[in-house]
Amino acid sequence: MAKAGFIKWQALAALCLAWAAACQAAEPASEARWGRMPRLYGRITAHELGLVINTADPYSVAVGEHYARRRGIPPAQVVRVQLPQRASLSREEFVALDQAIRSQMPENVNGLALAWVQPYAVECNSLTSALGMGLQPEVCAQSCAPTRASPYASYFGARPWIVLGLRPAMQLAARSVPAALAMIERGIASDHMLAAGAAEPAMAWLAATPDANRNVRERLFPPAGAVPGVAGFEVGRVKSDALPQLRRTLVYETGLARVPAPPGQEWLPGALADHLTSFGGHLERPVGDGQMSVLDWIDAGATASYGTVSEPCNHLQKFPHPQVLIQAYAQGVSALEAYWHSVAWPAQGVFVGEPLAAPFAAVPASAATP
Repeated sequence: MAKAGFIKWQALAALCLAWAAACQAAEPASEARWGRMPRLYGRITAHELGLVINTADPYSVAVGEHYARRRGIPPAQVVRVQLPQRASLSREEFVALDQAIRSQMPENVNGLALAWVQPYAVECNSLTSALGMGLQPEVCAQSCAPTRASPYASYFGARPWIVLGLRPAMQLAARSVPAALAMIERGIASDHMLAAGAAEPAMAWLAATPDANRNVRERLFPPAGAVPGVAGFEVGRVKSDALPQLRRTLVYETGLARVPAPPGQEWLPGALADHLTSFGGHLERPVGDGQMSVLDWIDAGATASYGTVSEPCNHLQKFPHPQVLIQAYAQGVSALEAYWHSVAWPAQGVFVGEPLAAPFAAVPASAATP
């Protein structure tokens, strides 16, 4: 079999496995079960992450330069551009940005960190998706239609640029420079934190809601209890209208236009949290204005999140698959990789947070040796 044909077959097989839990759609919640998740190999680290700074944006300069220092991003992997500070780029502005990154970023770079809040869209596409896997202008004709499947969702390794010509991207976005620096510190604090398990388990809280249109992911929730094959990580099934005290939160998944009091829980460093709604990816949305922005999760104490920038309708493939997100993160990959693995159709979704957070990543042998 030709190499290209083998890679295509391998990707298809992995996609079927990674999304096997979606077959639970017709099953009652009482019969929830875990789907199979392929084994992931390697992890994107600072040595493979590119950083893009907008020199026209003081937030971007402050956050980007701090991030480069704290994460040790090699100078050759930092690209500086000039962008307008508004929600969406035009197609022409995007093409210029994409070409600048492609021409200046070294070939060893397999993921991107974008050090700004705005822009976060290209017309009706998210900027992270457009830079990661290419612009899909046809989406704007019918934003509720299916979009192109991400080859990354079914990729096993940590070299997507070399293998797929794709760089998963995430924005270092928060509502202020201090909030962004705190988010970065949470990501750094999470590294290797759960590699050897924990005396008290980290929790993935999956909250069902009475909102029928936004609660569609409940059919994908796994059973409560231990995450298979992982020490110190458990799932808690809860209801949004009767939440208990949520402790040691590492993952929070729900479906509401606005989540009541997201700060009211204990967040672990590296926590991932998102809510299925139409416009959670509008990063300029003020606190309390209409549908909740994913930046509310960052304000609350999460380290990464995901939301859509244009009306996606409630296709399951356009939002993080809870089981894939949990199981990918538990294998030791970064927040960037876990979130990108979990979204099959990411054209309209913006990935936000500290990309390198990796609480289950194994401690490097050199660091573990006395």
